[in-house]
Amino acid sequence: MQKLLLFIDRLSTFVGQAFSWLIVGLTLLISWEVFSRYALDNPHAWAFDAMIMLYGTLFMMAGAYTLSKNGHVRGDVLYSFFRPRTQAALDLLLYIVFFIPGVIALTYAGYFYAAESWAINEHSNITADGPPIYPFKTVIPLAGGVLLLQGLVEIARCVICLRNGAWPSRGEDVEEVDVDKLKEMVHADDAGAAGKGAAS
Repeated sequence: MQKLLLFIDRLSTFVGQAFSWLIVGLTLLISWEVFSRYALDNPHAWAFDAMIMLYGTLFMMAGAYTLSKNGHVRGDVLYSFFRPRTQAALDLLLYIVFFIPGVIALTYAGYFYAAESWAINEHSNITADGPPIYPFKTVIPLAGGVLLLQGLVEIARCVICLRNGAWPSRGEDVEEVDVDKLKEMVHADDAGAAGKGAAS
């Protein structure tokens, strides 16, 4: 069971990291548009739509990744003081009452929303020749499906915690740099001490 949970964690991580490269595209697009607008006096009407679609895609497709890392914001003033079983019971209740119905509704409605957009070959109406919107709307049910899958994993984790009294492990991810640990790894303190000794 734990292998399956970690596999889905890895899938969510892969999807989130793959779509995180949109940040590079978004940065390049914004930089080019600013340069084109102010230096070349040649703004592009479609650029704003493209920026919104890139950012929206990144935001939606990173949801399952963030959930797999337990990174969503929560009001944990009291939650952090609860025992693991109490935390799991509270999480399980919230997943069943709010999360699962909401994500199912998002995925279901998003499917028809995207299908209609494809059927009419929908384009942005901000400009006469706006960019196509149907690929962006397709992201809605895709993101909902991946988020729903990760949500089921989180529900399974809650059940395991209720049984065992401890949270099961999660997949490892990149963490913030620990400067002291980094110094220890490269022996910076030893090198600094040796340099001082040689100077004296």
